[in-house]
Amino acid sequence: MIEDFNERYSELLNYFNARLGEYLKDIETQPSVLGESMKYSILLGGKRIRPVIMYAVGQALGIERELITPYAIAMELIHTYSLIHDDLPEMDNDDFRRGKPSNHKVFGAGNAVLAGDGLLNTAYSLLFGECFKGSENISAAKFICDAAGIYGMIAGQSADLLHENDSEPDENVLNYIYENKTGKLIMASAIVPSVLASGKYYSELKEFGRRLGLLFQLTDDILDVCGDFSNLGKSIGKDKAEGKLTAVSLYGIDGSKLRVDIIGDDCYTILDGLDCDVSFLYGLVDFVKSRLR
Repeated sequence: MIEDFNERYSELLNYFNARLGEYLKDIETQPSVLGESMKYSILLGGKRIRPVIMYAVGQALGIERELITPYAIAMELIHTYSLIHDDLPEMDNDDFRRGKPSNHKVFGAGNAVLAGDGLLNTAYSLLFGECFKGSENISAAKFICDAAGIYGMIAGQSADLLHENDSEPDENVLNYIYENKTGKLIMASAIVPSVLASGKYYSELKEFGRRLGLLFQLTDDILDVCGDFSNLGKSIGKDKAEGKLTAVSLYGIDGSKLRVDIIGDDCYTILDGLDCDVSFLYGLVDFVKSRLR
C-alpha cells in the first residue's frame, strides 16, 4: 500500500512539475531579476501537496487533470509568494527555505517582496483567465482568491504576528491562526475540484480540507521542536525563540501528538462517507502524519 501511494504521489508530482515548468517558460520580465527571483523560489521544489490534493480530489470526482492544472499552478504560485514573504526579516526571519538560501538572502529584501508580489499577481491573472470558461470556473477562482486574502491566509499571518509573545496562550486564537494561515489554501485545494464538478461532495470536502490543514500545521509545529534541518530544509526552533503561539506552546509535545491522531481520525471518517475512490486521499492523511516519524 505504501509503495502504491508513493508511486502515485510521485506520478502526480512529476505531472504537475512538468506543467509548471511549461508555464514558467513563457514568463519573461524586464528587468530580468524580477523573473529570476520569482522562478528561484518556485523551482526550489517541495512536496507540492496543494496541487497533489487538487489532482487527487479531481480524479476521485472524475475531473480531467487538464481542467485542474491552471488552478493547481495558481495555488502553488500563491503558496510560494507566501513563503517568500514569510521568510523576510520583518516576518519569520528565516535564512533558509527547502534547504537553500531564502529569496531575500539571494536577491535582497526589496526584490524578494517584489518576487512575492509578482507571483501573487501572476496567479490572479491565471485565475482570471479561467473565469471566461463559465460560472463554475468563476466560483473556483474566487474561492482561491478568498482563501489567500484578508479573510484567509493573510488574516492568519497577521494574527500570527500580532500574538507573538502573548502572556497567556489562547486556544481560540490558535485555532484562528491554524484555520486561516495554513488551512484555507489546503481547504481550497480540496474544494476547487468539487466546484468544477458542480458541487459534488462540497460540504464533505470542505470539512476534509479544513481538517487536513489543521493536521498539517499541527505536524509543522511539532517538527519545529523535534525535526531537523536536513529533513525540513528550514531553521528549527524558531517558533519558541520568537514567542510564536503554537500547538506545542499550548498543549505540549504529547498533547499536540494526541491531537494529530484525533484530527487524522476525523479526516478518515469524512472520507468514509464519500462514494468514490478515496484510497489515495487516505494515504495523504497518513503522509501528513508520517512527517513525525
